[in-house]
Amino acid sequence: MIEDILNYNKKFVEDKKYKPYETGKYPKKKLAIVTCMDTRLTELLPAALGLKNGDAKIIKNAGGMITHPFGSAVRSLLIAIYELGVQDIMIVGHTDCGVQSVDYEAMISKMKERGIQEDSIDFVKYCGVQFESWLAGFKDADTSVRQSVEMLEKHPLIPEDIHIYGYIMDSLTGELINIK
Repeated sequence: MIEDILNYNKKFVEDKKYKPYETGKYPKKKLAIVTCMDTRLTELLPAALGLKNGDAKIIKNAGGMITHPFGSAVRSLLIAIYELGVQDIMIVGHTDCGVQSVDYEAMISKMKERGIQEDSIDFVKYCGVQFESWLAGFKDADTSVRQSVEMLEKHPLIPEDIHIYGYIMDSLTGELINIK
């Protein structure tokens, strides 16, 4: 599989197929979007929002959640704001999200089934990671989006002139529902 991808990439570059995607590092619409890594959103989200390559910074993670005020998603947003000119932030959850059903205990069992030793799990706990929250799912997408928006609105390093919005996207149609 990876070999096929690398061969395709080589041909892609040789044929200069990258030309239609050329753009700068600054988002043209001064927009950052935090959304889920769900494969259904890869092309649907930009298409449903009318975004083209270069229009927005899109930050993807499991559930499209801001899970920690100083985690990588917030770090990316701070860089987008202070270094790349972002003025608006959208948190976009979606319907039928797989993270909603995540059970951290079941995931730990799967880790053990795949050879992760109890000592490794204990070490991660010793380092201060609380699996209950780190690998937790969420009850409903609305609440998850609201919590993420609230965390950003109250964040001490995000300036008050940044506009923060929350939405749920229908993962079939791309329709946005305003949450906040």
